[in-house]
Amino acid sequence: MSAELSGRLATLVQDVTGGSVTAGQALSGGSLRALGLDSLGALRLIDSIDLEFGVEIDLGSGSDTLDAITRMVADRL
Repeated sequence: MSAELSGRLATLVQDVTGGSVTAGQALSGGSLRALGLDSLGALRLIDSIDLEFGVEIDLGSGSDTLDAITRMVADRL
């Protein structure tokens, strides 16, 4: 997994949550939902990933960590 990709995705998480989930928290490896990513934030994150990387992802069950999201994006690049 690319540290650069993880870092960029962590910044996107911070942006879509208005800073309520920081990039550092997202990089900690925990559940983004537990950290405060709500359903609206998840939709914004999906849209941001699509705009920036041109890939569509599904944030269904089991994919609420930054590592899981990074793997999904990397697999589609």
